[in-house]
Amino acid sequence: MFTLYLKEIRSFLSSLIGYLAIGVFISLIGVFMWLVPTESAGTNVLENGFANIDSLFILGPWVYLFLIPAITMRMFSEEKKTGTLELLLTRPLTEFQLVFCKYWAGLTLVMISLLPTLIYFYSVYQLGYPKGNIDTGGMWGSYFGLLALGAAFVAIGVFASSISENQVIAFIVAVLLCFFCYTGFDFLATSGVFGKYGVYVKSLSINEHYRAMSRGVIDSRDTLYFTTVIILTNAVTKLVLQSRKW
Repeated sequence: MFTLYLKEIRSFLSSLIGYLAIGVFISLIGVFMWLVPTESAGTNVLENGFANIDSLFILGPWVYLFLIPAITMRMFSEEKKTGTLELLLTRPLTEFQLVFCKYWAGLTLVMISLLPTLIYFYSVYQLGYPKGNIDTGGMWGSYFGLLALGAAFVAIGVFASSISENQVIAFIVAVLLCFFCYTGFDFLATSGVFGKYGVYVKSLSINEHYRAMSRGVIDSRDTLYFTTVIILTNAVTKLVLQSRKW
């Protein structure tokens, strides 16, 4: 099982697309944090005059909306297209173990993409007046929230990859599903269609729970929400793989 996990990591990092995807993530965040004027985006650290990296946690989900599907689109789609999925299923691996390996490989790559952003934290730490005038505890809480959001997106992306042999289709489906889960429930809740039950619909939104965590507040309800989304999505992916035997 660990061998399959390492294979996924090596396969992504041995390709130009892997480094390009992570490079685009870091570059886009950096451009909006340090170069784009505040009047245009409201995320420029230097012009805002506050010692924080809130811009990262505002922009991160939107960049991950495309980066994570790019990471996960090939995980099962390529296996199906090349016929190696059937070979994997003949090995002493259960469908759960297969999904588990693919999921954790994707999550590890998300963690790798987050590591370089610590440079932004260090820069703001040094630029603060006085030096070090930054809410470190809140920052780590916000990082946890972004990682939880990324973990949910990875689960959705792996599921999308399991239902199609075409990587492009898997990418598009993953982007649409992630977008709906991130903002779709908010739209439905404010549309008035569900009336007084709108508050319950809104509670299904990833954005609703991410906003709380991105402020550095780790609530057990938000943690339970993300854990539930990840477990349920991976369970559905497992069912998709089992359906090949039906």
